[in-house]
Amino acid sequence: MNVRRIVLDVDKAADRPSIPDIAEAISACAGVEACNITVNEIDVETVGMNVTIEGSGLDLDVIRQAIERSGAAVHSLDQFVFGDRMVENIPRAR
Repeated sequence: MNVRRIVLDVDKAADRPSIPDIAEAISACAGVEACNITVNEIDVETVGMNVTIEGSGLDLDVIRQAIERSGAAVHSLDQFVFGDRMVENIPRAR
């Protein structure tokens, strides 16, 4: 399966690891072409982030392990895109 985009909810301690350290761990994984780490929540002890990773042939388990080895925690898989091309999410009207 050709995984092209993974979006993860990731938390880290306020003081470490740094966001560049997490980005470096992700970029070392095979198939990663681009990554966006966006902080969406900060409190006294933790920082919550949305992590979007794009590429070709991404391996979710390898990426999750790299993030966790850097000292951050993966809470959930929020988007998983695979195939020969990207398919954007179109919200349904309810």
